[in-house]
Amino acid sequence: MTEERPDYLSYLLRMWRAQEKRREVWRASLQHVETGERVSFRSLDELFAFLRRQGGTMPDAEEHLG
Repeated sequence: MTEERPDYLSYLLRMWRAQEKRREVWRASLQHVETGERVSFRSLDELFAFLRRQGGTMPDAEEHLG
């Protein structure tokens, strides 16, 4: 059974700076607009990885042009 990906996702993004071992880092959270579910991230890399997973694999733009 294949999980179908939605065509539209809506999140509220929150970002803030935090101190970690004497340096500033970015933290973030996303709140799903429809369900209210919140996901927290300890880095922007974690946030971006989550968003890439949510979006799934998209064909390259060149494939659409050719």
